[in-house]
Amino acid sequence: MPHNAEQTEPGHTLIHHFLSEQSTWARHIPFATLERAIDRSLCFGGYLGTAQVAFARVISDGANFANLVDVFVLPAHRGRGYGNALVQAVMAHPDLQGLRRFTLATGDAHGLYAGFGFTAPLRPTSLMEHYDPGIYDTSIA
Repeated sequence: MPHNAEQTEPGHTLIHHFLSEQSTWARHIPFATLERAIDRSLCFGGYLGTAQVAFARVISDGANFANLVDVFVLPAHRGRGYGNALVQAVMAHPDLQGLRRFTLATGDAHGLYAGFGFTAPLRPTSLMEHYDPGIYDTSIA
């Protein structure tokens, strides 16, 4: 899977379909909400020829902190190293070097991310969140 470490112009329809219909973390996300998120993020796409098969985006201040989010490989293309290649491209991006903290949340890919130096938080009790799980069901987008 060729990958490009530069910001991509992702296929918003494909990304929206996966996130809103198949992901556990962004189910029912409105298209307009996703477009705003993409516009404010550093986005990465994985392609086989011209077909997009993977996506990730990073939210960062460019100096101290980054958060890796919305990482996925389409189900038909999993198990071939594409997720690894995508995360490798993210971690190598010049705008994401020298950051003090790089975070992510995962329910099932701890092994993948551990290979790139991610660990459980040193002080998990210091982390907090404001979470509204039903916002996409009622959002005005």
